Amino acid sequence: MRRVIVPAATALVLLVPAAPAPAHPSQKVPVAEGYGGAVATVDLDASKAAVSVLRKGGNAMDAAVAAGAVLGVTEPYSSGLAGGGFMVYYDAGKRKVFTIDGRETAPRAMTATTLEGIPFEEAVTSGLSAGVPGTVANWDLALRRFGTMSLAKALRPAIDVASRGFVVDQTFHDQTAANADRFKDFTSTAELYLPDGAPPPVGSTFRNPDLAATYRELARRGPRWLYGGQLGKEIVATVKRPPVTPGSTRNVRPGLMELSDLRAYRALLREPTKVSYRGMDVYGMAPPSSGGSTVGEALNILEAVPEAGLHEYLEASRLAFADRGAYVGDIPRVPLRQLLSDGFAKERACQIGDTAMAHPAPPGDPDGSYERCPRPTGSATPVAKEGPETTHLVVADRWGNVVAYNLTIESTGGNGIVVPGRGVLLNNELTDFTFGPAPGDPNLPGPGKRPRSSMAPTLVFDHGRPVLAAGSPGGSTIITTVLQILVNRYEFGMNLPDALAAPRATQRNTEQTQAEQAFLDEHRAELEAKGHTFALNPEIGAATALEFLGRGRVQAVAEPTRRGGGSAMVVDPARR
Repeated sequence: MRRVIVPAATALVLLVPAAPAPAHPSQKVPVAEGYGGAVATVDLDASKAAVSVLRKGGNAMDAAVAAGAVLGVTEPYSSGLAGGGFMVYYDAGKRKVFTIDGRETAPRAMTATTLEGIPFEEAVTSGLSAGVPGTVANWDLALRRFGTMSLAKALRPAIDVASRGFVVDQTFHDQTAANADRFKDFTSTAELYLPDGAPPPVGSTFRNPDLAATYRELARRGPRWLYGGQLGKEIVATVKRPPVTPGSTRNVRPGLMELSDLRAYRALLREPTKVSYRGMDVYGMAPPSSGGSTVGEALNILEAVPEAGLHEYLEASRLAFADRGAYVGDIPRVPLRQLLSDGFAKERACQIGDTAMAHPAPPGDPDGSYERCPRPTGSATPVAKEGPETTHLVVADRWGNVVAYNLTIESTGGNGIVVPGRGVLLNNELTDFTFGPAPGDPNLPGPGKRPRSSMAPTLVFDHGRPVLAAGSPGGSTIITTVLQILVNRYEFGMNLPDALAAPRATQRNTEQTQAEQAFLDEHRAELEAKGHTFALNPEIGAATALEFLGRGRVQAVAEPTRRGGGSAMVVDPARR
């Protein structure tokens, strides 16, 4: 029988009261319980939009798209219609999990060597980093296949918020200030986000009438307006000729996108990843996301070790990231079945000893023939840089449908370029590719290819019924954040609010494990004694989650403090 080691940090966990939320909260609350549907996002306006859709008879997918469109207004540095994302969706009527891949694609003119030799930061702030947007195609496919309302109707809350504005909080102000040096180098971006030459002050009202007009036109004309129409032409023109401020000394490279790339884009239905964990089924996003495979492999490894504690959590994550770098990308033959097999997990788990593995851990060999404890012989791939800013939301409705949805424009502020007159920032998603030279790397760029992602929207089922949904922003720390939430909930026995609030550490096959200060205060000494070394990361992730408590009751949970705290809401706090 496997022994579970419960960390002493449970005494330090920020306890969040699980009192029911008011029906119409005027400020964010991180935990809400009730009936008839629930939502958790990072933003109050987005959560209100989702709950309003649910109250008016819309389903979880309708609400998720409405909330995602609002986040494009209030969280424009993390999401928007010029970005992309992934959805994991449970259809209660069909009793089946579906996933939608709305990841951006590389233009057909991009090759494996396009990014070679370009400094990373220079690549980010350029037209070259902009991938073909997938968000609008994702929304369209999601609503047509699983929703009950039109895209035009789903966009109404976002149009309203963009028109009337929202109150600038400290997070929005700080993110604008952190981007000010590059925002000022583009005329359209400076005009929108640096009025009077400075970030909007905290407490002021920020309006985006250009984005409101863009959403209205999208509602009227439909997705083809982007994928081959006038909006697409304007995006291509911005990518190829960025509106650089006269006198700027920044080297802004033009991009490769053509209107034909937009016409060719498709959001895709994919089979989810699935692993069995502690008698439950865990579903995630398959490649080109590495979220489902890496979270799933790490869970399998933890099931295969004799003891499951923080040391084992870090080592399981280290091994899964080694395999992610070697085998996962938008390529024809990802060995997904073997990466998620029990045999491979046992072979990898035997590498975990009493002390931290030498850096870097080499990948295993998911060849289907597994020995008791072979010595890995491959070489590790370094963890590529990924932008930390994404956003995640979860929604459930009264019929039992559930959505976990990650959406992003990659770095905070994307590539820094607003499409003139449209109020929307372009993504820098193509910097998620490996820059090279890196022969054999599955994540090298290529024509039409989707860059590897770490987004990990996740659904957990017990005896065929959903029990938990979770996800987070954070670049490659998304994977470890979701993994740690599951470990906290199911290995260490925390309730869901505590599992989200608990201090975090992230090991991604790097020499040092990054950790929040509270984690270091409690665990550094014991883990350094096992050979781990640490570096401070002030804030890891900004998760949202739902747990289904039985008899129709749902608990929605968002971060209490990270990234300014999130917003959890339910349709009805009390059954009526």
